[in-house]
Amino acid sequence: MKRSLPVSVFIIAKNEADRIPLAIKSVVGWVDEIIVVDSGSTDETVQVSESLGARVVFNQWEGYGPQKVFGESLCSNDWILNIDADEEISRDLKDEIIKTLTIDIAKANDAYRLPILPIYGFQESGHPWTAFHKPVRLYRKSRCGFKSEKIHDSVAIPPGVNVGILKGVVNHRSFRSLVHHIEKVNSYSSQQAINLQSRGRKTSFLVMLVLPILAFFKSYILRREFVNGIDGVLTSHMYAFQRFIRYAKLRELEHKQRKK
Repeated sequence: MKRSLPVSVFIIAKNEADRIPLAIKSVVGWVDEIIVVDSGSTDETVQVSESLGARVVFNQWEGYGPQKVFGESLCSNDWILNIDADEEISRDLKDEIIKTLTIDIAKANDAYRLPILPIYGFQESGHPWTAFHKPVRLYRKSRCGFKSEKIHDSVAIPPGVNVGILKGVVNHRSFRSLVHHIEKVNSYSSQQAINLQSRGRKTSFLVMLVLPILAFFKSYILRREFVNGIDGVLTSHMYAFQRFIRYAKLRELEHKQRKK
């Protein structure tokens, strides 16, 4: 029988019964521990996760960073692999992680960046050229860990921590549909606008005029969505919208503040 890697996987989730099976199945059998941190699901997330071999722990939602910090605290191994409920470890990445933490363990870094490959609801598979985002998701918790920021969840890398980059991808199916995309953007952008205001950000005529144009350019050209043809155009317009709407909501907050 193959010995599992001494790696703890944790996944934060709420109402992800339809998507979390892919995430759990992509790591079950080759990691030592799988933990799902649930923030109050009303669907079958808990039952589905437990049936697939994960340990489920409830924690009240206080934001992305705090939830992931809590997830880390539950992990019994030093090596941690974090994935979201709408992600899955590809077979190539699985093999690469196993090789890195067994055969090449003497040369292993303290943390690794993993390429995130976006796959949208209208796509069967993503194009590897669009795997532009490479956050740290595999790391030793004795050397680094997640920040407790409420909206942005990222691993803080202290000085002296060696960070490598793996080639295999994490498949990311962020949105179930365009309706789900819009609902998600609407929810996130309200809190983002509040955060922008708290940091002293202001709107202006120039920002409101050029922001959607620059955001579209960033997605379509710099993030190479042009390789996806018409779907790349659609995706880039949606990205421009989500960048624009948070500033539109910031503008609304500014108007309300003036009326006080």
